[in-house]
Amino acid sequence: MGSEERASHELLQAQAHIWNHIFSFINSMSLKCAVQLDIPDVIQKHGQPMTLSELVSTLPISPKKAHFIQRLMRILVHFGFFARESLSGGGEQGYSLTDASALLLKDNPMSARPFLLAMLNPILTDPWQSLTTWFQNDNPTPFHMVHGMTFWDYGKQDPTLAHFFNDAMASDARLISSLMIDDYKGVFQGVDSLVDVAGGTGTVGKSVVEAFPHMKCTVLDLPHIVADLKGSKSLEYVAEDMFEAVPAGDAIFLKWTLHDWTDEECVRILERSANALSGEDAGSLTRDNSQSIEPYGESSSLGVSAHTQASGYGQHSLPPTNSWGQS
Repeated sequence: MGSEERASHELLQAQAHIWNHIFSFINSMSLKCAVQLDIPDVIQKHGQPMTLSELVSTLPISPKKAHFIQRLMRILVHFGFFARESLSGGGEQGYSLTDASALLLKDNPMSARPFLLAMLNPILTDPWQSLTTWFQNDNPTPFHMVHGMTFWDYGKQDPTLAHFFNDAMASDARLISSLMIDDYKGVFQGVDSLVDVAGGTGTVGKSVVEAFPHMKCTVLDLPHIVADLKGSKSLEYVAEDMFEAVPAGDAIFLKWTLHDWTDEECVRILERSANALSGEDAGSLTRDNSQSIEPYGESSSLGVSAHTQASGYGQHSLPPTNSWGQS
C-alpha cells in the first residue's frame, strides 16, 4: 500500500470512527424500543425461532409501521441482541434470543430490563443534551440545570423516577448478589451480622439471609426509601444518613455507594463504616465502579452528580480494617 493509499485509508477510518460515535445512540434507543415492545418476551413465548411476519403480527404496533420492524431487528441482530436461524424445512429464517436478550426477559430473575429502562429514561438522558451549556455556567450538574434540583431531590418528589431507579438498583443487585453468594461463599464464613450501606430496598440483604440463615442483615438507607418497608426476623431496615451513622455489624457491604462522592466524602462513609465494625475479624466488602469501569463509571455519574468521582484513598488516613473485596 502506497503512502497516498494509506493516507486515504486512514482518513476513511477516521471518518468511520466519528460516524460510529455520532450514531451510537441508535443502538441504545433501538434496544430500548425492543424492550418496550416486549420483543424478547414475544420470541421467548413463541417457543422457537420466530419469522418476521409472525413477529410483526404479534407486536402492538400500527400496521403502517410493520415494515420498519425488519430494520429494527437488523440493527439488534448486528449488535448481538438477537440471532437469525434457518427454520426446519429450509428457506425461511426466524429470530431467536441470545444470552443478552435473554437477560432482558421480564420473568428472568436477574433481568436487566428495569436497569435499561431507568438509565434510558428521558429524565436521565435529557441533561446530556445540555452538557456544553453546563460547562459554561455555574450550575452544579447538568441534571440540576435541566430539572432545577438534584437527582436525589427529584426522586423524593417524583414517585415515577424513584420507582424506576429503585427497580434498576434492585435488578442489578439480584445479579450481583447471586454471583457474590455463589463465588464468594467463604467470605461470609464466621459473619453473623452484615450491614448493607445505602442498600436500597434490600435486594442484596434478602439474598444473603436466604443463603445464610444464621446471618442477620441490616439495610441502611434514607427514610423515603426504607421507611415503609417491612423487615423480618433476620432482615432489618434502618432509616439513617450514612454520613451520620452506620449500624454495628461484623461486616459492612457497599455496592454502588462510593462512586457518587468525592474522596473526602468517601472517607467519611468509610470512617463511619469502620467505626461500626465489631469483632476482630470484621471487615468490609465493597463493589463499586469508582475505578474498575472507568471511564464509563465516571462519565455516567457526570450528568447527575455534583462530585468529582472518588479516585483513590492513598492520601487519606483511614481506621484499620480488613477489605475482603474491592472493585
